[in-house]
Amino acid sequence: MSDGAWVLVVVLVLATVFGLWRAARDGRFRGTHEVRGARPDQPREEGAVSVLEGADVEHELGERATLLQFSSAFCAPCRVTRRVLTEVADLVPGVVHVEVDAEHHLELVRRLGVSRTPTTLILDGAGREVSRASGAPQRDEVIATLAKVI
Repeated sequence: MSDGAWVLVVVLVLATVFGLWRAARDGRFRGTHEVRGARPDQPREEGAVSVLEGADVEHELGERATLLQFSSAFCAPCRVTRRVLTEVADLVPGVVHVEVDAEHHLELVRRLGVSRTPTTLILDGAGREVSRASGAPQRDEVIATLAKVI
């Protein structure tokens, strides 16, 4: 085999491995190691600050939890995520779904480390980040993650 054929085979194998890895992680919730939005000078329980504090997002937080979705105008998985999160918010009392256009809230996107859309953050009743998922999450996984929070 020629050198060009070997390069092609290596590129195809690497692309396949990356695609499988990405598919396995896409839409999965993972806990955060540090609660984003909490003031560093106070313990997590005291003086909790919402991740939306200081942002120009005009939404009320849910009593028990908030499903915060970052999306963009031309994002097809964002529409699926919107339907799933709205359905879950309707099913679980005290949970609210808030959708934020990432393109119009770049400062908040940067502050929270959102690197792609859709990204869903699960916030507790005080507005602190508890978990997040990049990609379109499954309804059952959202409910299972919420059950851990509530």
